Amino acid sequence: MKRALFEGLVLDTLDQPLDITWVGDEPNYIVNDAGFLRHIPAEEIDQQVWDALTAGISGNEEFLSEQTAKMLGQEDIFTIAVIRKQLENSAYQFEQLRNTGLPQDLRTYLGMAGFRIIVDIHGEVVEIRQPAVASPDDEE
Repeated sequence: MKRALFEGLVLDTLDQPLDITWVGDEPNYIVNDAGFLRHIPAEEIDQQVWDALTAGISGNEEFLSEQTAKMLGQEDIFTIAVIRKQLENSAYQFEQLRNTGLPQDLRTYLGMAGFRIIVDIHGEVVEIRQPAVASPDDEE
């Protein structure tokens, strides 16, 4: 069964959270358009968000896999190859997540950190609000 990846994190342009309903076996976000409840397939919104979040990876897989292996302290060619393969298979990763869903704890954490997805009445993502990472200079 497919899942809505960002349940609880998707808002309309009036900052109202979108509910989820099922149409057949597909989850749908419900957008209230002045009383008319529009059902937007979750996959459409989730795919837009996934594409935006993974856009910086495409074309940089080699560099990212090498740096990730270095951070893990495992700079052998096999580790780098495994990491690169995972980065190159973004579509597969998305499908896997749609089947399992993001863990509730992760969605709760993202919500508490301020992660939000804003969509219009047609289900188009108009903004992704991501928590800012404070630099060490900002903490002083």
